[in-house]
Amino acid sequence: MGYLLLIIGITMFAGGHWVRRLAPARRAAWGDKGKGILSLIMVLGVVAMVIGYRNAGFASVWVPPAFMTHIANLLVLIGVWFYALSFINGTMAARVRHKQLTGVKAWAVAHLLVNGDLASIILFGGLLAWAVVSVILINRANRAWDRPQNTSPAKDAIALVVAVGLYGVVAYIHTWLGYYPFPM
Repeated sequence: MGYLLLIIGITMFAGGHWVRRLAPARRAAWGDKGKGILSLIMVLGVVAMVIGYRNAGFASVWVPPAFMTHIANLLVLIGVWFYALSFINGTMAARVRHKQLTGVKAWAVAHLLVNGDLASIILFGGLLAWAVVSVILINRANRAWDRPQNTSPAKDAIALVVAVGLYGVVAYIHTWLGYYPFPM
């Protein structure tokens, strides 16, 4: 049942995001009420993913080598940095159009490198696929991109400091949940 709930959750999350891209006229007709309903569907999707992931039986697909933890930690930090760059206009913000989705892709790849069980492959692979397809859909719908203005390397550094702080919080939460992210 856990695997089914996990897949349903990913589908709800992705589908809620893609409605605007795949059926823009229908989504517009729903107005603000539709926005609330889609938000609820996406939140329920996240809840279903968490419950499904936690209840999926363990099925090992591959055993990741220990050194992958270092690469994964770096990728997660990079992912959080890109997410921070979506709010702080560093020079990288003007080079990468989809900063949040790029962050999700780095985060998902990092987790795929260190988790060789089926539930993790479905969860993180599904979210990686969602991010890749989202970039494609957004680029198809709107090829034009207004690059952020007033960028500076100093803002890149500020975004990195913010990312390191957020990364520390995420690492703490992982540890609290019983998933120690750093190798011994």
